[in-house]
Amino acid sequence: MQHNILLTGASGYLGGSLLAEWSSAKLPPHGKLYALIRSDVQAAAVQKLGAEAIWLDTSNAESVRQCIVEHQITVVLWLINALRSEGQLALIHALAEVKRATGRDVYLIHTSGAKLFSSHAGAPTDGPLLDSAADLYDIQKAQAIATNNAVIEVGDAEDVGTYIFVPPIVYGKGKGFGNTISIQTTAIVRAARAQRRVHSVDEGRPTWPVCHIDDNTSLYLQLVRRILDGSQPPSGKNGYYLAASGSVVWEELYAAMAEALAQRGEVEDSRVERASDDALAGMAAALGSPKEFVAFQLGGLCTFTAQQGEHIGWKPSYAAEHILKASDDEVQGILDYLKDAEPPSKSFGT
Repeated sequence: MQHNILLTGASGYLGGSLLAEWSSAKLPPHGKLYALIRSDVQAAAVQKLGAEAIWLDTSNAESVRQCIVEHQITVVLWLINALRSEGQLALIHALAEVKRATGRDVYLIHTSGAKLFSSHAGAPTDGPLLDSAADLYDIQKAQAIATNNAVIEVGDAEDVGTYIFVPPIVYGKGKGFGNTISIQTTAIVRAARAQRRVHSVDEGRPTWPVCHIDDNTSLYLQLVRRILDGSQPPSGKNGYYLAASGSVVWEELYAAMAEALAQRGEVEDSRVERASDDALAGMAAALGSPKEFVAFQLGGLCTFTAQQGEHIGWKPSYAAEHILKASDDEVQGILDYLKDAEPPSKSFGT
């Protein structure tokens, strides 16, 4: 029996790019690839890319159980919500039922986020925090990172192999049929356009891990490849995988994007200024968040460092500093996407 696989988030930036690359990835033989969809349009799109569409309410545990058992799914890639755990836990219980019935090993890859390994969440930042560190689970447990911990613990209890996949700042044009722009870099653009200025939100020169979308996709695929070929990549409490080629200084990223925005007349000039209280309020309105959460979206210190991917044969193609060179294309891609996606009547004030 070959592995049947379910991909969630196929219309998103990360999931869409993953689905678009799937058929050319030369993965080991496997069964059907299913993609979770929410509309007939999405169903047609995923079918064109080689996946079979599945309608599923992941908040309904019984529906999840019936779907996973009926389709004999043994690998799930979760790319929907990094902070809530109900859907993932229901999937783990359903995968465990498939394992008991078939004897097949079963796996869930949960997509988390670098913020949960940063100063925002109380992670240690006094040196590199390796994704391969033997005590990383204990560190996250002390931080009370509920979703990551629950996925690992329930997976261990149910004998389901679990992986915590961690995207950092991801950039580059997505290849999927839905969203093709990064959440992180788009937030910088939205906040800057609202204030006609790029603002920094931190003291000093904090850094954050970064990854091109193609490299992020290739790590997903390499992890799947190692599952399918029976290599048994480290999982559970040792199964953290950061997709990062290095780190970028926020100030340098702001400066590169400010230059690109200034050239297009989207900000007054290319200077980067520390955000005042009034600027933070305007940025918050543009981002649709409380003022207190602006720094959470646009700054912070994260020393999380990738090592696990290398251990399973992953090698990124783009160095961390490439994001600075690519900022002009990044900004243009975001502006083009926002122009197409937003209602014609919506404008950004000065």
